[in-house]
Amino acid sequence: MSTQMSSGTAACPGCIAAPAEPARPIPQEVQIALSLPGIHCSACIATVERELNAQPGVEDARVNLTLKRAMVKAAPDLRAADLIPVLERAGFEAHELDPGSLSATQSDKAGRDLLMRLAVAGFASMNVMLLSVSVWSGATDATRDMFHWISAAIALPAIAFSAQPFFANAWSALRVGRLNMDVPIVLAILLALATSLWETALSGEHAYFDAALTLTFFLLAGRYLDYRTRAAARSAAEELTALEVPRAIRLADGQEVEVPVATLSVGDLILVRPGGRMPVDGEIVSGQSELDRSLLTGETLPVFAETGLTVSAGEVNLTGPLTVRATAVGEDTSLHRMADLVAIAESGRSRYTSLADKAAKLYAPGVHILSALSFLGWYIYSGDIRTALNIAAAVLIITCPCALGLAVPAVTTAASGRLFRKGMLIKHATALERLAEVDTVVFDKTGTLTSGTPELTNLADHAPGDLEIALALAEVSSHPLSVALAQAARQAGVTPANVEGISEVPGYGTEGIFQDHPVRLGRAEWTGGQEAEQTAAWLSLAGRAPSVFLFSDTLRAGAAEAVQAFRDEGKKVILISGDTQGAVEMLAGKLGIETWIAQALPQDKATHVQSLRDQGCHVLMVGDGLNDTAALAAAHVSISPASALDAARVASDIVLLGNDMSPIAGACDTAVKATKRIRENFRIATIYNIIAVPLAVAGLATPLIAALAMSTSSITVSLNALRLR
Repeated sequence: MSTQMSSGTAACPGCIAAPAEPARPIPQEVQIALSLPGIHCSACIATVERELNAQPGVEDARVNLTLKRAMVKAAPDLRAADLIPVLERAGFEAHELDPGSLSATQSDKAGRDLLMRLAVAGFASMNVMLLSVSVWSGATDATRDMFHWISAAIALPAIAFSAQPFFANAWSALRVGRLNMDVPIVLAILLALATSLWETALSGEHAYFDAALTLTFFLLAGRYLDYRTRAAARSAAEELTALEVPRAIRLADGQEVEVPVATLSVGDLILVRPGGRMPVDGEIVSGQSELDRSLLTGETLPVFAETGLTVSAGEVNLTGPLTVRATAVGEDTSLHRMADLVAIAESGRSRYTSLADKAAKLYAPGVHILSALSFLGWYIYSGDIRTALNIAAAVLIITCPCALGLAVPAVTTAASGRLFRKGMLIKHATALERLAEVDTVVFDKTGTLTSGTPELTNLADHAPGDLEIALALAEVSSHPLSVALAQAARQAGVTPANVEGISEVPGYGTEGIFQDHPVRLGRAEWTGGQEAEQTAAWLSLAGRAPSVFLFSDTLRAGAAEAVQAFRDEGKKVILISGDTQGAVEMLAGKLGIETWIAQALPQDKATHVQSLRDQGCHVLMVGDGLNDTAALAAAHVSISPASALDAARVASDIVLLGNDMSPIAGACDTAVKATKRIRENFRIATIYNIIAVPLAVAGLATPLIAALAMSTSSITVSLNALRLR
């Protein structure tokens, strides 16, 4: 049996991984991908790599802390099922992923690319600034022209390489007939270069090579900061797809044949061993066991499985072997449909318009109009197209799209650092802006507000002799209730009785012989007990009425404080769970949550969240399981704990790194302050423009004034953002 009760733990030790069947030659090694949700530091990496590399057949094992994933090169006969128990004994939860579905998440090429462009722009701008100092100091005639031509030789290739992200974004906006912040940026850079080259060719006094490079450098710094705040974001739909079991055991003429899941067809008979995940949707045709559905439905307790029961891909078989007839395979399974649901929800989130985009809609046309009017005015006044172009370029540079470009990422980075120190990781670029708008909070139950681990509540009600027998029966089983009972009894100093012939009956419990009499621990109908209103296991002893062990789901640390804080702020709090009505109602009453929904399917959760948004609510969704991923993606903003399944963490905007839920409410306050700082930065940039633009329009903005104004506004914006720390 599995001890897994939370939708955040998906250790699936029975997932069977082997190399794809070769077409011709036998492969010398295969690659196994393991998800490691629990790793958090360099010591974890060293331990995991040491344990894996010590195993026979492992050629090389490397751990990626950011992705919380291990990639193992191994001999063809080595399986993931051989490695997962090794890691679990070392204290690390692990489950298998399909390496073929993870190719898009293996590199950080975009980040390295931005950093390289930033370095080139910074190096070039420093050199051109040094040359400009000589010009500003009084160099004239041939000397000045030489410095300008050297500056051009440095600036042109540097900008051609470094400013490519802005050129690409501006072109993508213009070709569909819209404006974004990169359009005035590109226009300012190109016009600065063009006028500078013209001035240099005509032996003019002023050139803007330094301003164009400095503008590019500051904007790339902002772009890189923006990238780093969401570097952890990956596709949730892709991660869900990677969770599908890569191989399965098909029964053909009574023989067990290991085959890739992609080759399964509807009607195939599939053997699912204890601890394995269902590779397909289907119907049980033989066997008895219990199924852990918490990842998919949020149900706290395992479900009794017998002939005729319908099963879904992704469910974990706990106690006994099951033979399943496939009714849906591949893209038709419920797990794959859930991935599609997440992908649709993610695309809906992209419709959010950030503060920077809103500013661009007003700023870009205004700057272009002002620059055009300056050009026309000076051309009409002076009749000199050269003078008019110089002044138009000065207006574009001095209006400082650089400060506006830094306004958001500078604040986001400062706020992200503050929240990280409190145990929260911001993943999405606009998460803080959306979090500041929240007025409704939707919580999942199992694994989110509760730990998902059962806790024995009536240990003191049982006689020591009964506890000794129960401990002996519980210790041979890995059923979640047996594990909780054994743990509680051991902590109370109980020692197991001498029970003989103990065996586990799949789906029912454990039984044995004590002093020549049969004893049983398990389900009510099997032990002669009565169904209880809360989670229970029964102990049956000869000649006595069965006694009941009662369990409750433990409340997660800080959950009550977080719920109360949201209520005190006037936000509406809702509890939505796939668990039973009694369990959900009990928790809602305990936390003072008035609105709750029980037995909700994954699509029900997503639909309810979407209906709240359709009513004008700004919904914060907090969840941790596969059954929450679509709702997390559909919400206005979402949070998942670090213990959540990879797919849930990926679908969310913010990850709670610790076990304490209380920082969630404080994150909303930080988000409100961050949004306030962003608006302040926009106002700072506007004030600078109001002061500097008249100078540019009047023809008084030399390159030195333009560069100083641009740098001063950028530095001021960054310092204002640091106030969040």
